[in-house]
Amino acid sequence: MISTASRDAVRDSLPLVSASIEEIARSFYASLFEEHPVLIRRLFNRGNQATGEQQAALANGLVGFAGLVVHRPYIEVGRVLERIAHKHASVGVQPEQYQLVHDHLLGAFARILGRAATDRVTAAWSELYWLFADGLVRREAELYGRFDLQPGKNWRQWVVAQRVQETRDVISLVLEPADEWPTDPFVAGQYVSVAVPVDEGSFQIRQYSISSAPGTRHLRITIERSAGPGRPPGEVSSHLHDQVPLGGALLLSPPFGEVVLDDSDCPVLLMSSGVGVAPLMSMLGHLANTGSRREVTYVHMDRSAAGHALRFELEELVAALPNARQVLAYGDLTRAPRGAVQLPLDFASLALPLDTRAYLCGPPARMRTWRTELVRVAGLDPARIRYEVFGPDLWRTYT
Repeated sequence: MISTASRDAVRDSLPLVSASIEEIARSFYASLFEEHPVLIRRLFNRGNQATGEQQAALANGLVGFAGLVVHRPYIEVGRVLERIAHKHASVGVQPEQYQLVHDHLLGAFARILGRAATDRVTAAWSELYWLFADGLVRREAELYGRFDLQPGKNWRQWVVAQRVQETRDVISLVLEPADEWPTDPFVAGQYVSVAVPVDEGSFQIRQYSISSAPGTRHLRITIERSAGPGRPPGEVSSHLHDQVPLGGALLLSPPFGEVVLDDSDCPVLLMSSGVGVAPLMSMLGHLANTGSRREVTYVHMDRSAAGHALRFELEELVAALPNARQVLAYGDLTRAPRGAVQLPLDFASLALPLDTRAYLCGPPARMRTWRTELVRVAGLDPARIRYEVFGPDLWRTYT
């Protein structure tokens, strides 16, 4: 809990900090990387730094957390931090790095806010930061303990046993451990971090959802080549597409992620777009492998059938489940399978039971629209809708 005095000081200064937070974030990262350049070479995502997404994530995260503490003190902090803790554990964040972040963040406050960064304000935001950081350190220690890992030493070598070109821009890599130890257990919906060398002395780390079902010695990750207007080509996705051959080695973290398939008997909705199909295919495969009799609706939206990765596997798994159906919606119906519908999707036509548990994965803006429609049109309980986020989380998951 934050002290009453600090909560009041954060509340009073929150409008000023909110107005300046993007400048604070840029100043923070600039000073951090100047003093500790190894962090940008081996931990932080250089692509997200270049586009400003990482700075936006920090800005929204800090202000969002402050808003929850000040205006919604009834929300349990541990639940809010769960997603971030899993992300941090997957890349090997170490407890001592939180002190570095604190020092550079408070320095950025002083530089950008100037005289407004009084002792009262600085002390309050420092206390707020440590509430945030201490919660993460505790939870990350628990996650490391599951695999008997030391923070920052969570990498294991895997070998590419199979490469599949799913679509023009999407590949799947089937991986097996390079050692004789058992595969780290995972739950359908989780991801692994992949660390690859991108230039001399530099590694970059990205998370990729596991697209295969649990229960075998191998796992599969499905990777879209990252590129688009206004952003550089993805360093890691390009490396995996172009430079990792059959038999090639990769460094992987253990599986992490908190958006996992529940074990209830409630109806389930799996809704994906693009490469968002990956974690939901793991869930669907698990349901099929365990002979689930749950009522399952799988909805996938894409530009066209040609760009729909893992489509044939999706159809086979749906056919293997006794109470499953699929809805395929495309912008272009050319060569689409029979029964596919034209986008935009009519959510009312899904006729979902009100106790449905929904899992969404796709572009963040699209998922927010889906969530709104599932609540407004389909009548689902917002608390029963979970979604996985690719890239920096802009905090809207929690607000």
